[in-house]
Amino acid sequence: MTRVLIADDDIVVRDVVRRYLERDGLDVSIAHDGTEALRLLGSERIDVAVLDVMMPGPDGLTLCRTLRQRGGYSMPVILLTALGEEDDRIAGLEAGADDYLTKPFSPRELALRVRSVLRRSPSASSGLPIDMTVGDMTVSTAARSVTVDSEPVSLTNREFDLLMFFLTHTDTVFSREELLKQVWRWDFGDLSTVTVHVKRLRSKLGEHHRVQTVWGRGYLWSGNGAD
Repeated sequence: MTRVLIADDDIVVRDVVRRYLERDGLDVSIAHDGTEALRLLGSERIDVAVLDVMMPGPDGLTLCRTLRQRGGYSMPVILLTALGEEDDRIAGLEAGADDYLTKPFSPRELALRVRSVLRRSPSASSGLPIDMTVGDMTVSTAARSVTVDSEPVSLTNREFDLLMFFLTHTDTVFSREELLKQVWRWDFGDLSTVTVHVKRLRSKLGEHHRVQTVWGRGYLWSGNGAD
């Protein structure tokens, strides 16, 4: 059964969210602060983590950064925040979060977001080759892993989905709206989500990325090499 970690110091939020997720057939682990969340992440198999940005102990941003820096923690992370400013949302995404919700939020919307981040990209379907090689980069669609010069590159699930979409749609320009719909499966949302994920993908792949910005239009993955 898919297990979701809910880490929030607000007992009402924890209880309401837990009921909605369990109603969807998900197994739920509860943490009342960042310290307990870190313990559960180290002792249980967690498929997606929902972290409160303002909780005591390691807060959601700190905990998300810690998980991403350690490597091996590629499970989706959703941040819950009472801060609605764009800079705050971007900070969450740059910390390695896959998604975020601003409080107050609909528990049903959170359940839908959890399902969304858990959903595997169609690009990882069995119709694609098990391994894809692009220059010195090798992508395993079965293991959802990436190596560059034989060294593993740690990508979040959403970053991997974005990379696979680019690799299977080379030399085609996609706007941020189109990427949000095709990769995230959202018909609407904050376009900075796409911007930050593209930035992170470029950073992690370094000189091996082939993502080009087409000003005023969007992004494309060049089949001939990177800038």
